[in-house]
Amino acid sequence: MMQRKSVLAAVIAAVLLAVATGGTALGSSETTSRAASAVAATPGCGKAPTLRSGTHSIQSSGRTRSFILRIPDNYNNNNPYRLIFGFHWLNGTANDVDTGGSSGFTWSYYGLRQLANNTAIFVAPQGLNNGWANSGGEDLTFVDDMLRLIEADLCVDTTQRFAGGFSYGGGMSYALACARAAVFRAVAVYAGAQLSGCSGGTQPIAYIGLHGLRDNVLNISQGRSLRDRFVRNNGCTAQNPPEPAQGSLTHTVTAYSGCQSGYPVVWAAFDSGHTPGPVDGSTADDGARTWTKTVVWNFFNQFQGTNDTTPPTPPGTPGVTNVTATSATLTWTASTDQGGSGLAGYNVYRVTGATDPLLGQSTTNSIILTGLTANTEYQVYVRARDGAGNLSANSAFVAFTTTSTGGDTTPPTAPAGLAASGTTADSTNLSWTASTDDVGVTGYDILRAPGATGGTFAQVGTSATTSYNDTGLTPSTTYRYQVRARDAAGNLSPVSSTIQVTTSGGTTGTCTATPAVQSQWGSGYVIQPVTVTNTSTSTITNWTVTFTLPAGHTLTGSWNATVTTSGQTVTAKSVSFNGTLAPGASATSFGFQAGRPNGNTALPSGYTCTSA
Repeated sequence: MMQRKSVLAAVIAAVLLAVATGGTALGSSETTSRAASAVAATPGCGKAPTLRSGTHSIQSSGRTRSFILRIPDNYNNNNPYRLIFGFHWLNGTANDVDTGGSSGFTWSYYGLRQLANNTAIFVAPQGLNNGWANSGGEDLTFVDDMLRLIEADLCVDTTQRFAGGFSYGGGMSYALACARAAVFRAVAVYAGAQLSGCSGGTQPIAYIGLHGLRDNVLNISQGRSLRDRFVRNNGCTAQNPPEPAQGSLTHTVTAYSGCQSGYPVVWAAFDSGHTPGPVDGSTADDGARTWTKTVVWNFFNQFQGTNDTTPPTPPGTPGVTNVTATSATLTWTASTDQGGSGLAGYNVYRVTGATDPLLGQSTTNSIILTGLTANTEYQVYVRARDGAGNLSANSAFVAFTTTSTGGDTTPPTAPAGLAASGTTADSTNLSWTASTDDVGVTGYDILRAPGATGGTFAQVGTSATTSYNDTGLTPSTTYRYQVRARDAAGNLSPVSSTIQVTTSGGTTGTCTATPAVQSQWGSGYVIQPVTVTNTSTSTITNWTVTFTLPAGHTLTGSWNATVTTSGQTVTAKSVSFNGTLAPGASATSFGFQAGRPNGNTALPSGYTCTSA
């Protein structure tokens, strides 16, 4: 984690006095409304850049000022990028923000640089005397001057400028929210107060505030006051959002209702002190493990540029495997999206010489095409799509011919000797004796049903050999398994005998999982928190939550749980700091983000919880 010194009360008092009337108005060219300034292309778009990642100097208000710039490794001068400013705390430095201190890259720019994954330009300005007094508005002018320099040389989406900072840096971010609401899309204020002034302060801007209940440097009441200004400016419904109990070592995130469209306000209160990197279940200050970076990134990431016309890169040449009379598996090298709206998935087309029909869609870089015609040649290609609906150029074409039934209507024999071994709390190893076929066995389907009786067998995997490892199971749970063989003509064998497997996990308790939708946008959503409640009469020491993603949805991130996926089934397991719950106790235990086809409004379902 970055090393930092506390903001002393005497310093705060001096700062407040110094900036009480600070702040200068932007020039006329900078005071246009958001609607007027919503032009993606800056003068730097299309130019060969002269700026490079590293430290730069600039003249501002008669002084030499410096900042650190981080440009994406795969920078494309025709793609408008997000621009994110990270402001340091009192006695911190731009280098602290840029490097992430002792937490390293995982905490660079408060963790956002890692999560952006080369889709944003980052700036870490250096404050005078390692602070942000903003005397006479000089720090606001410094930001204006950096914007002019950067946007004249680099391609920036002017609807996607963001700022955030901790403590004094939070005060500077708040000053930008007050004075540059038409310039910045959103700000994140970590444990801030009105330390750098508030010139103007009447326009709406998307705002997220994060503050500790036990902050003994800048009391949480100061953070609430900053938040409430933008609750009013943004037309949100006034409320006293819930906050965690002291001693709970948890956090609560609340999205205000009733806000003007495009101007949300979010409040994240946590049971800890003066820190930007709290960790649930711990008093640690750890940029590698903190939940704040994901919450802030999700808040910023919901705002998509209005002018994303940059398509993803073309997928790699598809490879074809497991061709049968009615199906084939395609796999290709994944595309990348640099337009800001995110990679949404892939379309697979068949070449017909006229309009190429869509054979299927996938959110990953593989697909099993089904319903094909036997003894038929298919020439296919893949196109990637992004969240704005842009389609990539075609991949290279690939041709394959489905097998002929050849009059083969004889199925393989049923697999024999199905057995399980090495069963743990979340996995089991299956093995069986090979089937025989008059032409040849091409593979096996693994079927699973819940419980010792009842339930429906469903396919959970395939194997080209006579063994299979089934993972992502729930502790202390019984399952039944069957296996069947298939041949090249698509004939299926009878199922094998049924075996029963019970995972380990100790004494099973009872719990429930209740999800809350934090935010949604066209191509994705964030579910947070998922509240786990111990409904048993004894303490539980771990829990496992399972739920089902709708078809076409894919998990893109999670926090405060160990998460695995099997098809559309997601399994989330408690981690060391949130698994223990007393009888009747609840915890806002974990959260996740998922992508979905643009316009699809379905949400996950079937949440179940087991415990031990």
